[in-house]
Amino acid sequence: MIHQRRSGVLLHITSLPSAYGIGNLGPEAYRFADFMKRAGLTYWQILPLNPVDQASGFSPYSSLSAFAGNPLLISPELLVKDRLLQKKDIANTLAAGDKVPFKQVVPLVRNWLQLAFARFSRSRSKRLRRAYDQFCMYEADWLDDFADFMAFRQHFGGKRWDKWPAEIRDRDVLAMDELRTEVEERIRHTKFEQFIFFRQWTTLKAYCQQKGVQFIGDIPFYTGYDSADVWAHQKIFKLKKNKRPKAVAGVPPDYFSKTGQLWGMPVFDWKQLKEKNYHWWMHRVSHNLNMFDLVRLDHFRAFSAFWEVDASEKTAINGKWKKGPQGEFFKKLRKKHKKLPIIAEDLGDIDQPVHDLMTEFDLPGMKVLHFAFGADMPKSSYILHHHVPNSIVYTGTHDNNTTRGWFKRLKVTDRNRMSDYLQQSVTEQNAAYLLSCLAMQSVGKLCVIPMQDFLNLGEEAIMNRPSTATGNWLWRMRPDTITSPLVRQIKKMNQLYGRLPTPIKVKKVTKKANTKKKTTTAKRIKSITSDEVTS
Repeated sequence: MIHQRRSGVLLHITSLPSAYGIGNLGPEAYRFADFMKRAGLTYWQILPLNPVDQASGFSPYSSLSAFAGNPLLISPELLVKDRLLQKKDIANTLAAGDKVPFKQVVPLVRNWLQLAFARFSRSRSKRLRRAYDQFCMYEADWLDDFADFMAFRQHFGGKRWDKWPAEIRDRDVLAMDELRTEVEERIRHTKFEQFIFFRQWTTLKAYCQQKGVQFIGDIPFYTGYDSADVWAHQKIFKLKKNKRPKAVAGVPPDYFSKTGQLWGMPVFDWKQLKEKNYHWWMHRVSHNLNMFDLVRLDHFRAFSAFWEVDASEKTAINGKWKKGPQGEFFKKLRKKHKKLPIIAEDLGDIDQPVHDLMTEFDLPGMKVLHFAFGADMPKSSYILHHHVPNSIVYTGTHDNNTTRGWFKRLKVTDRNRMSDYLQQSVTEQNAAYLLSCLAMQSVGKLCVIPMQDFLNLGEEAIMNRPSTATGNWLWRMRPDTITSPLVRQIKKMNQLYGRLPTPIKVKKVTKKANTKKKTTTAKRIKSITSDEVTS
C-alpha cells in the first residue's frame, strides 16, 4: 500500500487556528499544508469530517450522518472570496484560545450559512446553480435522506427520530412527501451546506495534492443512533418494534477502562446487511475512498467479532462477542476496489482471527509506542524491534495522552525501561522528541506523529479521553506555534531516517499540451468567481 518510507502528522481540522473559534477548511488549512511540504511530511491524518452535535459531546465518532460533511468546518473567508458573504458579515470573531468554544461557534457559523444560503437563493448564476444541481444528483443516495432528516428534526423541535410521529418515524411515503413540502426551504438549505462543504474540501485536497500532501481519513465503525443512517436504514440495525436499540456497541474492559466502554450506538444486523450485499457499507467505504488517499477503519476488530451489550446494561462488562462479516465483506469490497488503501485500527483486545483477516487482505496495522514500555517490552508487538514494514507507527493517537503528559504519569520502572532501551536519559522535556525519533527509525513504511508531540505539549492538549463524556474534541493549536526551527527539526528527522519524499521528475511537454493541462486542473479546482454570483 505504501511503497516508500514516509511520515505524516495527526491533526484534526478543528484543531487548526482561526479567528472564529474552530479550525476550518480555509486559509490556515492551506498554510498547514505548506508547513508539511517544507518539513517533508507526506500524510495528513485527520479525524472523521462528519457532522457533530452537542448531544454526543461534539464527537466525530458519533455523528448525525456517516456521509455528510461537518458545516462547522466551512470557511467564512472562502465564502467571502466566493462572494457568498461580505466582509462585514464575518466581522464578529472569537478570541484566540487552545479550546473550541462550541457553544459560541455553533450560532456564529449558523448565521453565516443562513446569510450565504439567502445570497445563493437570489443568485442568477447558471454555472453555480448547475454545480449545485449536479452535486445533489450525484450524491442523492445519501444526501436526500440526510436533508430530510435534518429538516424533520428541526421541524419536530430537535427530538430524537424515534420520538417523531409514527408515520414519519416509520418512513411512510405519503406522510414524508407531505412534510417535505412544508419544510422544503430547510431541505434546500441543508443540501446547500453540503454542496459548499464538499466544494471547499475538494479544493483543499487538490491544493494538498499539488504540495505532495495526502490525506488519511477515518471511518468510525458505528454510527450514532440519532442519525440519518439509522432512521433511513432501520433494517440493517438491531432495533426493537418501538425502534429503540435492542443491543448497543462497546468494548470489554481494557487499557482505557476497567468496566469496558459502553458507546451506546446500535449494532449492525449483519444478516440483513449480507442479504443486501452489504450495500450500505460498500457505499460508505467508496464514499470515503473518494474523499481520502488512505482510510483508517476504526475498531477494525469488529469486522471479525464485535462486543454486543444488551441496551438495558449500564456498563459494557456483561457484553458478548458476536461474529462480524469477516473475510466475505472484504472479498466483496475488493471486487469493487481492486486496491484497498485501508489501515486497520487493530488496538485493544485483538485475537488471532483479526490478525488472520489483516494478513489475508494485506492490511497494515498500527504500532503505538505508548504501549511498548511495559514489563513485556522485549516481546511486545509495539516495541521497535518487532515492527514490520507493512505497519503505521505512532507515538500516540487521538485517544492517548500527549507523549509529554504520558511520560509524566509513567511508572518509574517503565521510565527506566524506556531510558535503557534508548540508551540515554529520558525526561519529561525530551520524551516527545525521542519517541518521535524512535517512530521515524522504525521499519514501518509510514510513521504518524500527533502535532501535539511535535510541539512538545502536555496533557492540557489531549484530544480525547475514552470513557469520558465531556471535555473532549476541544484542543486547538495556537496561532504562530509553527516556527522555522520546528520545520527544520522535523525535516532533519525525515532526512536522517529516510522519510523525505523523492522529488518528482517532471517530463518536458509541448507548450500546447502544458497549457491544456493547466486549463483542465484550473476548471476542476476553481472556486466560485465574482461573475458567478450576483446580488
